[in-house]
Amino acid sequence: MKILQLSDSSCRIRVDDQDDLWVLAQVCRKGIQIGMLGHRRDSTTGNKDGGRAKETERKTMWIVLEIEQNEYHSFSESLRTTGIIIEAPIDQGRHHTHSIEMNSEIQLNWKDIIPIEDRELLQKSADLGAKVKVLLIVVENDEIQLFEVTPNGLKDGTEFNLRGGGKREGDSAPTRDSFFEDTAKETMLVVRPGMPLLLCGPGSARERFAEALKNAGCKEIIRTVSTSIGGRAAANEVLREGLADDILGEHTIVRQTRLIEDALSRVGTGGAVAYGALEILDAAEQGAVETLIILADLLRDGTQYCVDKTWSTVSELVLESGGEVEQSSTDHDAGAQLLGFGGVIALLRWKLE
Repeated sequence: MKILQLSDSSCRIRVDDQDDLWVLAQVCRKGIQIGMLGHRRDSTTGNKDGGRAKETERKTMWIVLEIEQNEYHSFSESLRTTGIIIEAPIDQGRHHTHSIEMNSEIQLNWKDIIPIEDRELLQKSADLGAKVKVLLIVVENDEIQLFEVTPNGLKDGTEFNLRGGGKREGDSAPTRDSFFEDTAKETMLVVRPGMPLLLCGPGSARERFAEALKNAGCKEIIRTVSTSIGGRAAANEVLREGLADDILGEHTIVRQTRLIEDALSRVGTGGAVAYGALEILDAAEQGAVETLIILADLLRDGTQYCVDKTWSTVSELVLESGGEVEQSSTDHDAGAQLLGFGGVIALLRWKLE
């Protein structure tokens, strides 16, 4: 996303990437004002022509809503925000829905100052910019799975299987070669210009599929890495173990996966980590939190408390002591694991006594 204008209580934004919609879905909460161009029917333009009513004219205008709710689904192409019109040439006080999509330009206004968690998330998204999506392909002899790696999630794609066909030992190789060739052609339909392809999996099948992709006309970067397992677990191994940092290193999903895996490892070894409300609040008040990893929606839920403080207040304590706050998505497996710890865990500078 591009931040066009920023003040203490407002922010003007242009959406540059679909992943920006996930960020805005966290920020556009009830009570915040959002303005953007929209369309309303002007009832004053309706009249009768030859005894028949003419349809009222749809006019383009700048409409500001006070948000009541938003609707967003992972990897969807739009974010819908619904609320009451508080500023527009017509229909003030009525309901309206803004649909935020690629290239939308919006103005967000908070009643007071922008909450620190919103400012941090918006700034990080702007600093990252529109990162190149990576097509991660898990290749096995009889199965190929496609995943799209976005900054905040791992999107499941198509799965191809080699099944049936009356294979015999003598004709299994040609059948498999045909499977790779056909799958390569299908894969090329979803490859966009400039999108790197990262092939992983156990054995040598990935190398053969890389050749099939080149024969199918692939001109994009193709990188192959070995994993100890297949399936979705192979995709997670690539993210967790840093097997392709030259391609994936700057993606938010990689950073979040590493942080969560580090925290889980420390839990298993009795390291410098805190989980559970009492431990995390104690660590934050002592200035011991190096990184607080928390689900983005939990951080903004004013009904959820860390003992007697909101999670937003706890995050401020962490930032004031020089720590970092990582706002995680659940659209990848490591984020789902974080749910098992109540949606939050903290990496510490030292072990608490």
